[in-house]
Amino acid sequence: MRGFRRERPVVDEQALASARRYEAFGRVMAALATEAEFIESCRDLTWWRGSDHSWHLEWRDGPYAAEVAELLVEQVCDANGSLVAPAGPGNQATAVLDVMGVRLELRAVDPLGRERMQARGAFWRLTEALDTSRPTNARRPWEELLGG
Repeated sequence: MRGFRRERPVVDEQALASARRYEAFGRVMAALATEAEFIESCRDLTWWRGSDHSWHLEWRDGPYAAEVAELLVEQVCDANGSLVAPAGPGNQATAVLDVMGVRLELRAVDPLGRERMQARGAFWRLTEALDTSRPTNARRPWEELLGG
């Protein structure tokens, strides 16, 4: 057809950056989900996007932040190698990572550490918190989050 010009789709750089942020976060959460004993020992696991479009993960008890950072460096990878690099020194309470170009800040509040966590008899389990078959008087975490 004469006079018909097909428009090329405009690539929105902001949309691509946002997609990369969510892909990085999804890969982190998928890696954490593969280590059930490791992550289920955490209480009050929360995450949020920072004002600079970074991600923040925070938990109580559970592993040290440096241990989680080490796990993510090992687990989050593709055919070319790891997609995670330390972006600063990590310690028991905090660690900062670069995941696919997205900053990820880890913060452990009152961590136990992996070794001590495994020695602990009956540690708190995430499955108990998500069990809807048992009635409770207290609101569940997702009810708080969703305002239900």
